[in-house]
Amino acid sequence: MGEKKKYKRYGLLGKDIGYSFSRGYFTEKFEALKIKNSEYVNFDLSTIEDFDVLVENNKSELHGMNVTIPYKEAVIPYLDKIDKTARKIGAVNTIKFTKRGLLKGYNTDVFGFENSLKPLLEEQHTHALILGTGGASKAISFSLKRLGIKYKFVSRTPLKKKEIAYKELTERVLKKYTIIINSSPVGTFPTVHLKPQIPYQFITDRHLLFDLIYNPALTSFLKEGEEKGAQIKNGLQMLELQAEESWRIWNH
Repeated sequence: MGEKKKYKRYGLLGKDIGYSFSRGYFTEKFEALKIKNSEYVNFDLSTIEDFDVLVENNKSELHGMNVTIPYKEAVIPYLDKIDKTARKIGAVNTIKFTKRGLLKGYNTDVFGFENSLKPLLEEQHTHALILGTGGASKAISFSLKRLGIKYKFVSRTPLKKKEIAYKELTERVLKKYTIIINSSPVGTFPTVHLKPQIPYQFITDRHLLFDLIYNPALTSFLKEGEEKGAQIKNGLQMLELQAEESWRIWNH
C-alpha cells in the first residue's frame, strides 16, 4: 500500500472576514484540480495575540496562509523569516510554512495590483492618490514607485510627508492626481452604502478609480466614478492574481 498523502490546510488570517472570496476561490481550485487532501478555511481572530495558539493547534497540517485586514503588518513579529520584497514594503499577505517548520512571510499584493493596474494606464495617469494608510496601502505605494507613478496617501490623520488630509482634496489636486485608489475597507460588504469622503464632483473621464474591495463588485466609490465617466476597476482580478502567486509560493 502507498503512503497516505499528508493533509494540507490553508487559510485566510484576518478579522471579521466573512465577506472574503478567498475561501470559495481556493475550494473551487481544489475541486477543479481534483486535490483531495487539502482545505482552505477562515482563521478569524479578534486579536493577533491569538496567532501563536492558532499555529500551534494546526501546525501539523498548516501549509500556507493569506493575510488580510487588519493583520498585514501586525503578523510580521510572529514570523521567522521575511522575503526581501515584503521587508521593503513592510507588510505581509502570504505566509509559507516551510518543511523545516519555519514561517516565512511574502507580499503577493504587489504582483496582483501591478498586473491588474498596468493594462488600464493611459498617458495622463502620472499621479495617484492612495486612500488609506494601512497594510494594503504599502504594497500599492511600492507598486506605483516601480511603475514610475508619483503618489500621495490620503489620511484622516496625516502625519508623514507623503500624507495629506481629505479636506485638502481640491479641484486643483484632483486635476493633477488622475488615479485614485481606495486601499481602505470603506464600502466593503455589509456597509456597502459607505464610500471614501472625496469630492466626487471633480472626477472626470480622465480619471481612473481603482478599489481594492471586490465585495460588492461595484462599490459606492466606483459607482460615483462610473457616473462621471471615469475608468473603474475593482479588486477581484488583483485577488485572483495574488492568490495564484500565493499558491505558487506554497508549492515551490
